[in-house]
Amino acid sequence: MSDLEPQFAQPVPWRDPVTGEVDIELVLNELIVMVESAKSMPLSSSAIVPRDELIVLIDAARSALPGELAIARRMLQDFDELKSRADYEASQLLEAAKAQAAHLVSRTEVARQAKSEAERMILDAEAEARRIRHEAEDYVDRKLASFEIVLDRTIRTVQAGRERLTGAPAAPASEPTEAEEIAGEVSPFDQDQ
Repeated sequence: MSDLEPQFAQPVPWRDPVTGEVDIELVLNELIVMVESAKSMPLSSSAIVPRDELIVLIDAARSALPGELAIARRMLQDFDELKSRADYEASQLLEAAKAQAAHLVSRTEVARQAKSEAERMILDAEAEARRIRHEAEDYVDRKLASFEIVLDRTIRTVQAGRERLTGAPAAPASEPTEAEEIAGEVSPFDQDQ
């Protein structure tokens, strides 16, 4: 405490009773109250204030200022550090979000391309299956036509052989039809005709 404080009739309200620290805001409020409640000098706007009390308050404010300034500096430094850390964490989160979004987009794009490729492959496979089926049907149809020609010749040969056995006159041998020539099949019985 200052040597001047005992001049006040009451305990000073601007000093913390536990820590003894001076609260600069309370000191400034006390100064304002002192000036506002001061008596005016006659025929003047000047005020009469108790010099000793005013000096004690100004001295208390001056002694409190370095502590208050140190606290303010620490608070500003803490704020700057907190802001820097928050900016860094925000940028990290933003980068992670962008990377995640890019990953999801690429997965979506890969999935879309895979689906498109799968659809194309299915269409190609279906077209190939239709082509093979048509070729198989054509092949089977040609073979059945050829077999039909061979069967028809065989039936005529059997009929001709039966007619010879019964003594009936044989029907004149006919020239091979165009289908028979295409098939290229010759019955073993054609040699007897």
